[in-house]
Amino acid sequence: MNSSPASAQAEATSPSVVKTKPPFYKAMYFQVLLGIIAGVVVGHFWPTFAADLKPLGDAFIKLIKMIIGPVVFCTVVSGIAGMRDLKKVGRVGGKALLYFEVISTVSLIIGLIGGHLFNPGGGFNVDVNSLDASAVTGFAEKAQHMHMVEFLMGIIPSTFVQAFAEGNVLCILLVSVLFGCALSAMGAKGKPVYDIIEGLSGVFFRIVHIIAKLSAVGAFGAIAFTVGTYGVGALLPLMKLVGSFYILCALFVIVILGAVAKVCGFSILRFIAYIKEELLVVLGTSSSEVVLPQIMEKMERLGCSKPVVGLVIPTGYSFNLDGTNIYLTMAVLFIAQALNIELSLSQQLTLVVVAMLTSKGASGVSGAAFVMLTSTLMVVPVVPVAGMVLILGIHRFMGTGLAMTNLVGNGVAALVVSAWEKELDREKLAQELSIKK
Repeated sequence: MNSSPASAQAEATSPSVVKTKPPFYKAMYFQVLLGIIAGVVVGHFWPTFAADLKPLGDAFIKLIKMIIGPVVFCTVVSGIAGMRDLKKVGRVGGKALLYFEVISTVSLIIGLIGGHLFNPGGGFNVDVNSLDASAVTGFAEKAQHMHMVEFLMGIIPSTFVQAFAEGNVLCILLVSVLFGCALSAMGAKGKPVYDIIEGLSGVFFRIVHIIAKLSAVGAFGAIAFTVGTYGVGALLPLMKLVGSFYILCALFVIVILGAVAKVCGFSILRFIAYIKEELLVVLGTSSSEVVLPQIMEKMERLGCSKPVVGLVIPTGYSFNLDGTNIYLTMAVLFIAQALNIELSLSQQLTLVVVAMLTSKGASGVSGAAFVMLTSTLMVVPVVPVAGMVLILGIHRFMGTGLAMTNLVGNGVAALVVSAWEKELDREKLAQELSIKK
């Protein structure tokens, strides 16, 4: 039906259609920030009570992890099936892995250089015989089983359902790629299945939006537990290491990823502002996995093609760990400096190569970054594994920084690969990043 010019004008000027900016207190980023501040206050003044709030953070993380598998499956399958060009799947995956390896190498080297510049372990003069290695025994046992062959075999689930039951993102990604390729090869016969998966995708993302409303509660519980259990005072003796680590992460994001973003045609600062809600959730929970569905959705809104997002983001959670890489090389140098162990240039280059491999091998393992560090020290035995006790107490604080850096790095990767494939909607990107939120 066609409306008259008068009615159209009346509708345009009607108050009901005028878009008004919602109050700031209704924005998720403000609520999450409030939850983090409240968590710090409760953790500092009522530490015993704060320690009991751990289930709030754990429950939120479990709710998000519950939905990650279906979201990744639907996104990847519908993306590949809609692509109708299986050669393109391999091309996108190859470009993503090439980008991951280049940026990962840069981040490892930056961690190494930063460790020398800041020298955070200098002056500790710790006697290795005085360290109690029993506290890291569990991590060492996990690390012994994390070799590249086991890692590659672990990507293949025993059954189709096992991938989803265990929540291993790489297993889910493998199953999704195979399913998507098979569905694409079926052509018109696969259309009914494709439509069902597209519909399910909308349902699962709606569930994500419902769960996301609990972000502030989850961040409050997680940060209250952390501060209440470890105390802000736990940071003081090792403040130099924590501070220099966060400075390095910030420099990596602003300088390295900023340069990549500039070449790609967008501002890294505007991108960070665009994903501020997700970053605040990661700040509160110390886990980037809890925002995987949200970051995938936002990257599509930014103009990245669905197939690229579906392949790059989940894969990046295992292969593009920029913050973790900085942590690995810097932590090894810190321990060596604290124990007065001199590492030769060849040993440091070996460290970079080993860390490149171990950073992939511990994917999906609980306490992954610490297990990666253990694996690295076991392969480079000149620095004793017992030295990890020195950073055990502050690992969670550093884990927050590395998780936030990983998140930004994976978002940038999706934009870069989309641009590389000439499937980045520049107009949508400019429009989204120009919105003041």
